[in-house]
Amino acid sequence: MKFLGHDGGNFLIEFATEEKLLLLHLLSMYPLVPAAHHRLTKDKKFPRREENQQLLDDALKAQRQQNQQEVLALINEPGRFTDKENASQAAFSRTDLEWLLQVVNDVRIGCWLALGSPGYEPKKKIAPNSEGARRAMFMEIAGAFEMFFLGIINGDVPPELPE
Repeated sequence: MKFLGHDGGNFLIEFATEEKLLLLHLLSMYPLVPAAHHRLTKDKKFPRREENQQLLDDALKAQRQQNQQEVLALINEPGRFTDKENASQAAFSRTDLEWLLQVVNDVRIGCWLALGSPGYEPKKKIAPNSEGARRAMFMEIAGAFEMFFLGIINGDVPPELPE
């Protein structure tokens, strides 16, 4: 991935063909964090706990549905990606990148949770099966996209000239 610079308030990014395919695959995996993961509280004495939890669940469900619609719109938006030989270029607004961060982070955290939160407890390790390896791989790839997008937004990734 290369940050090519700014164009009228948009961030221009070049993706190798494989990177674009990985990004689109990550976006298609959304959402991965289980809805049950978002608990308002575990305190059984919390007033109107069930009612408030239902409000949170409904709000999160609506947000996920909105994000899924935006994922589809992004993937299917004509002209979003300009294909070149062995690469594609795309322009994203700051809002687009922040939204992509949220979606890619959900995939990363969802993979991490599916792996049993490795590293959270010193004794937990990633299961050495194909599903565990797949989840670990996508968790790391999502993290790489996150760091790249954050670096662009924060100004830590300088623009490069396209080859």
